[in-house]
Amino acid sequence: MNTAVGTAFILAAADAEVTTRLFDLDWQLLHDAVLMIIAIFVLMLIMGHFLFNPARKFLADRSDRIKNDLDTASKEKADALALKDEYETRLRDINKQAEEILSDARKRALNNEADILAKARQEAARIIERAGQEAELEKQKVADQVKVEMIDIAAMMAGKVVSANIDTTVSDSLINETLKEIGESTWLS
Repeated sequence: MNTAVGTAFILAAADAEVTTRLFDLDWQLLHDAVLMIIAIFVLMLIMGHFLFNPARKFLADRSDRIKNDLDTASKEKADALALKDEYETRLRDINKQAEEILSDARKRALNNEADILAKARQEAARIIERAGQEAELEKQKVADQVKVEMIDIAAMMAGKVVSANIDTTVSDSLINETLKEIGESTWLS
């Protein structure tokens, strides 16, 4: 029985193979294919409008943003390199400027020292001159005091000598004569 069923099945399959083909080109298949192609095309248009265009726009915007970021980064890198070169130049110049400032400060200190020494010498000269003037004045005072004392002594001696020998009128005339001989300039100086 199995053989009879097996052979009947084989015969039925062979008949079906002869009557049905795997790929049959008929008008219905062509019509369905054209409709499917039109549907896929319309679907692609709709998807392109609502899905692909926003995605393309997003990708284009992202690409532009990345390009701008890269341009900005390269510009900032160039600016940073320029700043770095400028700072390196400034650092090199700082040593020169520091040396110039120090030499200028040394010059000013030497000038100040010379000015202070000159002022000190002038002040010392003034002090010495003033001391000389004061010594001269003291000398003059002492000389004047000596003159006064000598006159007093001479007057006392003359008074004793004259009182013993001369009267008052003669003594007054002698004092006046002596004063005239000495002169008034001696008494005034």
